Amino acid sequence: MKQDDIAILKDIQRNTHMAMTTLDTLLDKVEDKELTMNLARQSIGYARIHNDAIEKLIEAKSGTYRNNQLNDILIRGNVHANTLLNTSTSHLADMMIQNSYKGMTDIYKSVKHHTQAGDKSVELAQELMDFEQKNIDILKEYL
Repeated sequence: MKQDDIAILKDIQRNTHMAMTTLDTLLDKVEDKELTMNLARQSIGYARIHNDAIEKLIEAKSGTYRNNQLNDILIRGNVHANTLLNTSTSHLADMMIQNSYKGMTDIYKSVKHHTQAGDKSVELAQELMDFEQKNIDILKEYL
């Protein structure tokens, strides 16, 4: 496996970990049952893509992305700060839409930067971007 593949897979792993941490923190604040179910489904989807990236990195005998606990604290703190005064369904959906756009942009940049990557890592990156877009489309209904 090429270094570009490893870099993309680590970016996928980082991106999905951040999404799962955000969702884990946000789910406690959601009052709308339908939104709760949609966010829970998103979390499962992120976990699946996250695990696929880890499997590919392990198969390549490459190290995986090492998450920083401080990063988790910052993510959780940011969610708490952004929901301190407003936990409306619309606001929570908007937060997740913004995060999904950022995630899509980060993965797109990674693919464009790592031009020597093979099909498998690029396909998983595309799967993540498609998943993010699908999530955005669903969340727009809550705005």
